[in-house]
Amino acid sequence: MFLIIFGLLVITVSFFIVRDDNPLIRFKSIILIAGIVLAFLGAGLSMFKVIDAGEVGVKTLYGKVDNDVLYSGLNVINPLVKVTAFDVKTQNYTMSGVHDEGNKSGDDAIRILTSDGLEVTIDLSVLFSVTPKDAPRILKEIGDDYLDKIVRPITRTAIRDNAVSYEAVALYSIKRQEFQNKIFATINNSFAKRGLKLEQLLIRNVTLPESVRKTIESKINAEQDAQKMQFVLQKERQEAERKRVEAQGIADYQRILSTGLSDKQLQYESILAQKSIALSPNSKVIIMGNGKNPVILGGN
Repeated sequence: MFLIIFGLLVITVSFFIVRDDNPLIRFKSIILIAGIVLAFLGAGLSMFKVIDAGEVGVKTLYGKVDNDVLYSGLNVINPLVKVTAFDVKTQNYTMSGVHDEGNKSGDDAIRILTSDGLEVTIDLSVLFSVTPKDAPRILKEIGDDYLDKIVRPITRTAIRDNAVSYEAVALYSIKRQEFQNKIFATINNSFAKRGLKLEQLLIRNVTLPESVRKTIESKINAEQDAQKMQFVLQKERQEAERKRVEAQGIADYQRILSTGLSDKQLQYESILAQKSIALSPNSKVIIMGNGKNPVILGGN
């Protein structure tokens, strides 16, 4: 565009060199030709526009937006047209309380009020993309700064509007996925009306007030202690059961011995043992007394 304008200026200047006493009169033809060459060169260069991968181009001529988009690659266009590139790849807009982690510097976390009147801080990431065919409409109705005009305010408003239906502890635990699904549906509907596609919504962190965190920690510690006590009691019950079974076994054994062995049976077993000793090759001494059984003393 610059070369076209510069070439036209040179051509215009060449037409003003008409006086014979003008020292530039003899260069009039050269200046005219140079102006024409510059104008055509600028027009030739402006006719070709390269759109990068993952982008589309929107053409504007004197403020009028063309509804036909330019896709990635080499495109031939009107040299007077201005082309605005739109990124159609997946984009990430993060709002975080960590310094320089989000798109805005400093603390950019979302602070909301829950149904129980507590202030909860949420870190959030929005994954979205521009719908290629809707890029001209976005340029006409919103402009190319759709992050600050659409993505940020709609996301923050949707979170605040839906958070009032939940208690703080529920957002932190059992209702977190349900809350995320509801705000996804709300934001997705608003984005679709404006040419944006919501791909994913990530609740990265939910920070509760300090008092609530301490209460939750105390409850968790109490539950862990209760579970530990249940384990100890279960272990003691198992040990008591083991000792009861062992005692029952000993009692049964003693009962069997007391009822199943007679004096004659014991005498018979004693005779067999004495006979085995007497037949062994070791020397021994047999003491015969008045008792029912002799005493045998081995020599070794």
